[in-house]
Amino acid sequence: MEQAMFCYQCEQTAGGKGCTKSGVCGKTPEIANLQDLLIYQLKGISCYAKTILDRSEVIDKNVVQFTENGLFTTLTNVNFDSEVHVRMLKESQQIKEELRNLAGEGNYPEQATYNLSGTKEDMLKDSTKAGIMYDQSIDEDIRSLRSTILYGLKGVSAYGHQARFIGHCNDQVDNMYFYGLEATTNNNLTLEDMIRMTMRVGDASVQVMQVLDEANTTRYQNPSPQKVNVHTKKGPFIIVSGHDLRDLELLLQQTEGKGINIYTHGEMLPSHGYPKLKKYKHLVGNYGSAWQNQQKEFDEIPGCILMTTNCLMRPRETY
Repeated sequence: MEQAMFCYQCEQTAGGKGCTKSGVCGKTPEIANLQDLLIYQLKGISCYAKTILDRSEVIDKNVVQFTENGLFTTLTNVNFDSEVHVRMLKESQQIKEELRNLAGEGNYPEQATYNLSGTKEDMLKDSTKAGIMYDQSIDEDIRSLRSTILYGLKGVSAYGHQARFIGHCNDQVDNMYFYGLEATTNNNLTLEDMIRMTMRVGDASVQVMQVLDEANTTRYQNPSPQKVNVHTKKGPFIIVSGHDLRDLELLLQQTEGKGINIYTHGEMLPSHGYPKLKKYKHLVGNYGSAWQNQQKEFDEIPGCILMTTNCLMRPRETY
């Protein structure tokens, strides 16, 4: 039977091999296939961007931000909205055409020369060309490194997205999105070339964590260990899960003085250590445990939840 989808980007995958009917994370085949096509488009954009960068020209930061957001959108547990993916795909075609005109003629791979179809139905048909294909003509080690580079860049994008949200970025990291993605399309690169590119992506992952740390500590001051209340208080409340401190800050500002208690959940726990967030008296504690337990923990509460960045799992129907 033909697979409805194939995704093996996270540790949740069915049987530890890959999800082929629907995602363990809650991702549908439609979303998985639209995400494959979005990555395909980002690779095409990057082929033209690399040509421009190689001429020592600058890529517009709006293009960088779109590429970063596109990578981030396709991470596990980030976005399950098909209409958002369709809008991003259409925007990706506009950006590709703009860069194509800037880059000029050249010997580009199919990811670059492909033009997006106009409807979601046709996009889904085209997505078969964008899925993970084990081309037997390509060395298996190179195939593996291409996936390693792609998933490494997705990880970089998660931190880059948060840092850019509060005004911090790094030109080397920004350009690495394009160099790395282009390398996954380039059949002229040797195994040694791909190993070097993989190491460069690894360097970028360290750099982007430094950028995010600088962003957070500049805005919220240096964190320190704190005792955090893990018990609930009487009254209206909102639980915040995920990673994005700026989202938490915005919620704290909007709810200040309104009698609403705010609890963190999962990876949002460290926010209690930042002085500029800890100052809000209605940030009263942490609820529950890790992100993978959210379906059970959220199912049992009569209140609102704000999910930030990744680590979203679909709530149970009973919630």
